[in-house]
Amino acid sequence: MHVLVMAKAPVPGRVKTRLCPPCDPVEAAELAEAALADTCDAVARSGAPRRVVALDGEPGDWLPPGFEVVLQRGRSLDERLANAWGDTGGPGVQIGMDTPQVTPAALDEALDVLAAGRGTAAFGPALDGGWWAIGLERPDPRVFVGVPMSTPGTGAAQRRRLRTLGHRVVELPSLRDVDRIGDALVVAGEAPGSRFAGAMARLGVASVA
Repeated sequence: MHVLVMAKAPVPGRVKTRLCPPCDPVEAAELAEAALADTCDAVARSGAPRRVVALDGEPGDWLPPGFEVVLQRGRSLDERLANAWGDTGGPGVQIGMDTPQVTPAALDEALDVLAAGRGTAAFGPALDGGWWAIGLERPDPRVFVGVPMSTPGTGAAQRRRLRTLGHRVVELPSLRDVDRIGDALVVAGEAPGSRFAGAMARLGVASVA
């Protein structure tokens, strides 16, 4: 059983560009690194016996010990997701780097869906219409390939695909992705002791509307 994190190395100009403005690219990358570090810390403190990062870029100080690293492959996000699962195997739960407020308990809940046989898939919807987590018994490229990604309808389409493939889907609690500055403000408030909230405060964006 694993938790797989889909991640992009926090390089200025390549991550969290929708936080600009009010952030500049360097500040957005700092927030991305803090979010990624918080996410990996939650994974490290979960009960997952395997911890994997599917990475676009190079590892940095944000990566704790004990993680396997696989390189992302594919042109589009749906292909990259399918390939990351194929390279990692299953069963497991996959998340992104946009929910630094995620807790080890939330990850353990998702893992338990599969471990306890409560369902053949776990699905965590995001408040923006996407999703923050998917758990699967085994890799299956059909789960992802052809599903439109990064749209307000992505979550509904992904849930529909899982059910079309015959999965018994267990819903997880909804979380907010950090996409825009308003999201960042809410998430920092939800996790005040996180690296992400600390980075928001250091950058002086904690009160930006």
